[in-house]
Amino acid sequence: MTPGRSLFLIWLGFACAFLTDPSARGQVSAWTEPFPPHRIAGNLYYVGSKDLASYLIATPEGHILINSSLVESVPLIRKSVEDLGYRFGDVKILLISHAHSDHCAGSAEIIRLTGAKYHVMAEDADAVENGGPKRSRLMASYLQFPPAKVDRRLRDGDTVTLGGATLTALLTPGHTPGCTTWCLTVTDASGKPLRAVIIGSPNVNPGYVLVGNADYPGMAEDYEKTFRVLKAQAVDLFLGAHGAYYGMVEKHALLETRPEVNPFIDPEGYRLYVEDREEAFRAEWERQRAAKP
Repeated sequence: MTPGRSLFLIWLGFACAFLTDPSARGQVSAWTEPFPPHRIAGNLYYVGSKDLASYLIATPEGHILINSSLVESVPLIRKSVEDLGYRFGDVKILLISHAHSDHCAGSAEIIRLTGAKYHVMAEDADAVENGGPKRSRLMASYLQFPPAKVDRRLRDGDTVTLGGATLTALLTPGHTPGCTTWCLTVTDASGKPLRAVIIGSPNVNPGYVLVGNADYPGMAEDYEKTFRVLKAQAVDLFLGAHGAYYGMVEKHALLETRPEVNPFIDPEGYRLYVEDREEAFRAEWERQRAAKP
């Protein structure tokens, strides 16, 4: 078992406890534990906690922030941005991976503090503006969060541009209807272009109904689309909405001990992760189909 896979399984165990038992939130300390902000490559930085991933794309015309995380994450994200030498108030655009509280609950506060414009995939925009879906078969409070006004509703393949940086929004649905994988190209110190792929989420959470879901009838088919999209990507920098997706903690340790080698360049790790998550999805889908009367 690879170190990244081990980290992911640990994260999944914590996440399952969080999702099925609100009293277990304290166990997910990695979600709120500070972590050193760091450069991934070029003008792309990590500014999240030990597991809830937030990314800063710094430009001369202001900055793009991906994922506001929890409400209590906002001071941590702000400190990370400022520790890198940037002004938090220069965040001009806020993006998210998907409409769950661990990735978007802090959005209203960040918008209040910075005046950033909020760009959200159209299929998740109503949930974001409503503070979560009005009806759902999914259990647990991660579906509820402070509402925030969406300034731009994105469509699959739309681009977000600021100060010479361009990100492409790929619709990778299933985890939520508007789950978004973000792609951008950054340039390393040698001038080499590197394509970063920040996976939204390909995971089937506890309580997800893949068969006969009246609230989300095409969930399973959306997951199938997501895996087709993810497998079609050319990847240099493997990143994700949770640091555990790509073994962030271990890779950061390598970055500190061998700064001449960028551990985030990991196309093989990306391939194995997507393959593993597709196998898990198909096993759960088959289990639910077999159990359906």
